[in-house]
Formats: sequence, structure tokens, C-alpha cells
Amino acid sequence: VALKKMPLCKRSRKELVVSEIQIMKENRHPNIVNYIDSYLVDEDLWLVMEYVDGGTLTSILTRVFIEERMIAAISRE
Repeated sequence: VALKKMPLCKRSRKELVVSEIQIMKENRHPNIVNYIDSYLVDEDLWLVMEYVDGGTLTSILTRVFIEERMIAAISRE
């Protein structure tokens, strides 16, 4: 598993995170990282997700140039 620690210091942020969790709970698919559980620890929300080797999508996109047609294919899948 992978843990994602998210600070909940702003009210609007809390509403956004609750909405995101609800969407992740309802949508499971073999081609996306799936939500497992979440825990409130002090003022932080800890999300438990499936572990995916290779790092985050953001870290990959900042190191590798991907053409628009490849981005479209990845998004479609």
C-alpha cells in the first residue's frame, strides 16, 4: 500500500477531500490506483491507496516529455 498524508487546515479543503474520497470509494478499476481506506490523525487525513511502482504521475511528467497524442491515449485508458 501507499500512504498519502493530507493536511486539513482549511474548511474548503476538507469539503474537497471528502468529495474526492467519496468518488474514489465508488469507482474501482484495474487501470487506476484504487482507494483502500482513510484515517484522521490529528489535523491530517491519511489515505491508504494501492501501491504503484514508479512514483507519482506528477514526478514522471516533470522528468519525461510526453507528446499530446500519448497523453490522450493514457487518459483514454
